Amino acid sequence: MSKAPLMPMATAVWLVENTTLTFKQIADFCKLHEVEIQGIADGEVAKGIKAYNPIISGQLTREEIELSSKDQNRPLQIKSTDIEISNSEKKIKKYIPLSKRQDKPDSALWLIKQHNILKDSQIAKLVGITKNSVTSIKNKSYWNYNNLNPKDPVALNLFTQKDLIDALEKAERRIKREKKQKEKLAKQANNQ
Repeated sequence: MSKAPLMPMATAVWLVENTTLTFKQIADFCKLHEVEIQGIADGEVAKGIKAYNPIISGQLTREEIELSSKDQNRPLQIKSTDIEISNSEKKIKKYIPLSKRQDKPDSALWLIKQHNILKDSQIAKLVGITKNSVTSIKNKSYWNYNNLNPKDPVALNLFTQKDLIDALEKAERRIKREKKQKEKLAKQANNQ
């Protein structure tokens, strides 16, 4: 069985609005019933669902739509469901509302407790606070330390799980490097 596209109902809405494909072709492609597609076209189904363009996500090509538009018996072929979600806005600093700013020290405390291999500078970069703040939280000398409550920064949407995994992998590589360096120095000391 072939895979359904990402967000099938929203994709169906887009295909109904932007192509001359038959209801059967759209229904087969989106793994929906033909009656649902008819309902979308009549405005009775999928009210308020924002149309999702499968061309932008790389699941369909214009050529594929055109080929199926010319031949009513030709089913649409999904290009890929392994969507590469672009992270072009990664470097843009995200505005954190005032109400959420207390979450930063709380998140730093959570990272210190959960992932002690991370350097202070890594935690500061991930959470978006100064290295001095992270160090003072670690030393329990932070001005508001007694009111801190460890909170998962990924759950708070301060950064993504991928960012955390990348930082942890970097920290593990650093630890391995430092261990090798120590072994090398110990070996040199023993040989003298």
